Amino acid sequence: MAPFFPQVTGTFRLEEPPALRRFTMAPIAMGLLTGVIVRLYRTLTLSVGPNDSMLYVGAAFVLGQMIVLGMVTLHLGNFTLRRWLYLAPVFALSEVAAECLVSLALMAPGLEYLGSRHAAFSDWPGIALSIFLWRMIAILVFAVILAGVVQLVRFQLVKRGHREHTLDAVTHEHPAGK
Repeated sequence: MAPFFPQVTGTFRLEEPPALRRFTMAPIAMGLLTGVIVRLYRTLTLSVGPNDSMLYVGAAFVLGQMIVLGMVTLHLGNFTLRRWLYLAPVFALSEVAAECLVSLALMAPGLEYLGSRHAAFSDWPGIALSIFLWRMIAILVFAVILAGVVQLVRFQLVKRGHREHTLDAVTHEHPAGK
């Protein structure tokens, strides 16, 4: 019978993921980057484009959400579903924090918008609360939906591969000691 483990552990090779993958595995760093990108994108679209066009504003909103949810997917795709339980909220909190700080920084030179007017420092608590509520809800609901889709696809792949015994072994609890 072939041994499962080598006699000399020096034969194990440790493979370090590439730099971009290591970065996507850090929830705080990904959240901070996402928050900065999304807030700067929002400022750019509101200051350059036609704000009276609902089509333009709607398309800008959809693209902004796609950026946020794409970054969430890019981050969570590195981990198992069990780890998503704490990684999604950490990502969301860091994204919210970065977006709130960038919003505050953009108010100083008068680049932050509240609707069609420039935002003042007195508007910041409301803006921060709005960012917190909308981003947290969007990210956490999306993570739950994504987890459901991932589980459904895994279940279908196991069924399609005629590996019901694997599915039974994974889903059924076994008594301790057996």
